[in-house]
Amino acid sequence: MSIRALKGQDRRIPEEISMRKQKGFSLIELLIVVAIILIIAAIAIPNLLRARMSANDSAAASTLRTLNTAQVTYSTNYPTIGFASSLQELGPGAPPGVDCTTPALVTSTTACLIDGVIGCNVGGPCPKSGYNYWLTTSAAVGNVTPDYTFTADPIGWATTGTKNWCSNADAVIRVDGPSQGAAASLGAAQTATACSSAPFVPAQ
Repeated sequence: MSIRALKGQDRRIPEEISMRKQKGFSLIELLIVVAIILIIAAIAIPNLLRARMSANDSAAASTLRTLNTAQVTYSTNYPTIGFASSLQELGPGAPPGVDCTTPALVTSTTACLIDGVIGCNVGGPCPKSGYNYWLTTSAAVGNVTPDYTFTADPIGWATTGTKNWCSNADAVIRVDGPSQGAAASLGAAQTATACSSAPFVPAQ
């Protein structure tokens, strides 16, 4: 064998050694990485869910305030009717709703004071941001609706929200949450009497 051939073999030997060293991650290393990811997820996901539920809870209370304002505006604009007796009346009407930018289409049955998401039907439930919204009213007196009660409860208890809310014509936002012993969504509209009684308390 020539000297040149021997030199060529000498050059290939370090290359082969280098290729043997360039291996991927071992199974143990991969398992360690997966375990770390799972630990981080176990810590982060519950915190994320709690943050989302807290945001939904706050949004529900804010939405009830908006609905109360809409009822006051409605009764001011249509004093011979009183309060709106349906969510659709406060909104753009039955889906798809009227064009609220056209003044002639804004009437007592399509007041356009709330969006069509919450004004999805007559009494609810109308889902938005993890909560269902409901409306009940007392029987009209002389064709005038004298009061109302809004209710908001989580679509999924302890998954989309943790509090039941309601509000009457006095515009006080009331809550029934874990602090009051609540452990499930109401699943139905509340009456004015129920909203004004325990376990509901004025929200702080």
